[in-house]
Amino acid sequence: MDVTGRTVLIAGGASGLGLATARRLRAEGARVVAADLPGSIARTAATPDAEGIEFAAADVTDEQAVADAVTLANSRGDLSVVVNCAGIGDPQLTVSKTGPQDLARFERVVRVNLIGTFNVVRLAAAAMMANDRAGEERGVIVNTASAAAFDGQIGQASYAASKAGIAGMTLPLARELARHAIRVVTIAPGLFDTPLLGQLPDETRAALGAQVPFPSRLGRPEEYADLVAAVTANPMLNGETIRLDGSIRMAPR
Repeated sequence: MDVTGRTVLIAGGASGLGLATARRLRAEGARVVAADLPGSIARTAATPDAEGIEFAAADVTDEQAVADAVTLANSRGDLSVVVNCAGIGDPQLTVSKTGPQDLARFERVVRVNLIGTFNVVRLAAAAMMANDRAGEERGVIVNTASAAAFDGQIGQASYAASKAGIAGMTLPLARELARHAIRVVTIAPGLFDTPLLGQLPDETRAALGAQVPFPSRLGRPEEYADLVAAVTANPMLNGETIRLDGSIRMAPR
């Protein structure tokens, strides 16, 4: 799909992978609406990175807030591309010295990462179905899993489960939405230089990057955005989860 003049909605679009994607698709001529938490929007909206991007405050687990963001994006012109980048992590052992893991913490990660992604997908797909096709396509949905979906580390049970769920629903969603000319593809990044890793000391970040076989560094958000652009442009990419990880396979710890 040529995104020129089309509308894109990016969940988690005010920072990291989402912001890089917003900037890339905006540069390609798309109208971009970035949905994110108010705090993230406040940190980004007044910066040069936000030029040409419209922001909508929304928690992906909030049905009405996401519905409002979808309506806003669709009102700017037919909503054609949705990218799900919102997500959290909360490492915790299943059983530690203090006892079993707090179930609420596990539920929160799954609710934001997996249920939040599905919430955006279901509402955006419903809006897309009512729109005209752009050539042979009506819409493209790109979700974000993680290498942890396949080789999650100790303490990542909640995160790995949530991301594996995203990978697992990719093909069923693609098959269901195919009759509406809507594609669904998932990207599974490895170690990327996002704000989460940015909080770590430089030596720790360097050590993490050194674990990647090639290139031996952290991935750049722009490289994730490059793949989103490629997925959007290629109509034969559908129902697939693509690892974007420099061939890393995570060790147990």
